[in-house]
Amino acid sequence: MKVLICIAALCAIFGIIILLGKGDKLIAGYNTASEKEKEKYNIHRLRFVVGVVLLAVACLMPLLLLKVGNVFKALFSGIVVVLCIAAVVLVNTWAKKK
Repeated sequence: MKVLICIAALCAIFGIIILLGKGDKLIAGYNTASEKEKEKYNIHRLRFVVGVVLLAVACLMPLLLLKVGNVFKALFSGIVVVLCIAAVVLVNTWAKKK
């Protein structure tokens, strides 16, 4: 229980840091990309997508502590999967420079 709350808090903190523009090193793949690869992305949009997804996950995680049935946990898993798919699509379309 405490571990889940700690992970949610870390996701929220990292999401806020990224949204403030101070955490580009926290974005997986972007921090190790070459300058040529980094030029392909609009960093402001990339920060927005990653930050919002982290905050959404941070808000959803404490809901797992509720004493509800397996249906809710399955729904939670589905929401997280949809969030991840949406993030991948947005990063590869909306956050890329044309």
